[in-house]
Amino acid sequence: MTLHALLALQHADSAFPSGGFAFSQGLEAWAGLQAGGGRLAPERLSAFIGQQLRQRWHPADRVAVALAHRSAGDLPALAALDSEVEAATLNRRFRVGSRRNGAALLATHDRLGTPGAAAWRREVLAGHVHGHLAPVQGLVWAGLGLAEEVALAMSGYVFLTGLTTAAIRMNLIGALGAQAILRDMLDLVAASAAEPVPADAAISAFTPLTEIAIMQGGQDGARLFSS
Repeated sequence: MTLHALLALQHADSAFPSGGFAFSQGLEAWAGLQAGGGRLAPERLSAFIGQQLRQRWHPADRVAVALAHRSAGDLPALAALDSEVEAATLNRRFRVGSRRNGAALLATHDRLGTPGAAAWRREVLAGHVHGHLAPVQGLVWAGLGLAEEVALAMSGYVFLTGLTTAAIRMNLIGALGAQAILRDMLDLVAASAAEPVPADAAISAFTPLTEIAIMQGGQDGARLFSS
């Protein structure tokens, strides 16, 4: 148990080379429209992050991670799941970001020799599959021997810290403020990770304001993040 806990800490750490630093999960575009480039009230930022967890990560990424974790080693099942993620991700920047994040994480695990990573990466490089992030997370964390609930908690934590780290880099919040948001959101991540994911669960997300902000914002190319 101790080794698995340490593995989870290692692979969910923001220092782990997964390529996620290039993405704000829509926060940059949303904050730009909300505050006109200025600072946001902490409670508004916290509400946005909570909404993203509830309406994007919980019904979409969390489901994909769970189903991929169960399908590790079954390439046709993983391919079908990967295609479902592609179809359910309507915003182009989110699709591209998910593919790029997935490719970066998969390349790291291929080099580390994580079971299952090399075979899936060959499929991605051959263009047979898209290689979205959430299925890659489920695959490689299953390869590490981590339980499904642990993998879900890691996915939620990585999603959460990605948003808070982006907020710090955008000067929307300080390091202590980010830690306060993390503290307040951990119960939500833990409860979601413990909630069973049915085998026939559909992947869906509903964050229309964020997606509209992404489509409207950054038209001049002056963006810190890719999404």
